[in-house]
Amino acid sequence: MANLRDLGLSEYESRAYRTLLRSGSTTAKELSSVSDVPMGRVYDVLDSLESHDLVRCQAASRPKKYVAVEPDTALDRLLAERKRELNKQAEQYEETVTELQEELDATEPVSDRFWTVAIGPEESVDLHAERLAAADDRIRMAAGMPSPQLDIGEVSERVVTVLEDALDRGVTVTSLLTPELAETLPPGVRDRTARLAEHSSFAVRTHDRIDGPFNLIDSAEVCIEVPNPLDPAEAFALIDFKDAAFASDVRETFDERWERATPLTL
Repeated sequence: MANLRDLGLSEYESRAYRTLLRSGSTTAKELSSVSDVPMGRVYDVLDSLESHDLVRCQAASRPKKYVAVEPDTALDRLLAERKRELNKQAEQYEETVTELQEELDATEPVSDRFWTVAIGPEESVDLHAERLAAADDRIRMAAGMPSPQLDIGEVSERVVTVLEDALDRGVTVTSLLTPELAETLPPGVRDRTARLAEHSSFAVRTHDRIDGPFNLIDSAEVCIEVPNPLDPAEAFALIDFKDAAFASDVRETFDERWERATPLTL
């Protein structure tokens, strides 16, 4: 159940404001008696409500009288205040992320063999996007027809977005597609890919022989899609390898096919 405390008021402030709405113009002593806000706290509570512009004070009367601001106005003011606080907090988080990113990026990566697996279509797409986003130098992509479990438009849009960010960071991207995949790209994805092709660091070609989708990242990491052994048309998993020797073999194979591939006109 919603409560004024959810918008930043204390329990005593909430009680006092609700009581003022019911009672109308009230002195601090009367308010304390009716609202169960201790007399020793009621003036601090009223001062706080005034600072939030939730009550108005008739200072000329003796003793002072207080009246609640209308609920619509009060709630709008509380909401605006919370938004300002959240925006300030978001800015602080962004500054923290920037500082940490600079610090963590300066750490030398450990050169070692490592592999991980994502099981299932959605998990595979997530890992795929994550590893593309981690590229620092170059991405080589090879893609055939996607699994029927995946929405080609949705997946392609997500990949294109990651590639746009990579190109903006100075990463070179070369992409090999099967002719069938190139022909079935949704118009929106084709248009965005055409905009990528305007970038000097992006190139796309087609090749008939792509045995299985894979990505080579920075000549050190390979992502390979694994088909379901019970139904080769379905994606089963994505394996991410960090192995310099294996990545070198993949790069050699990719580069050979790239040289024989046909530039794609978008």
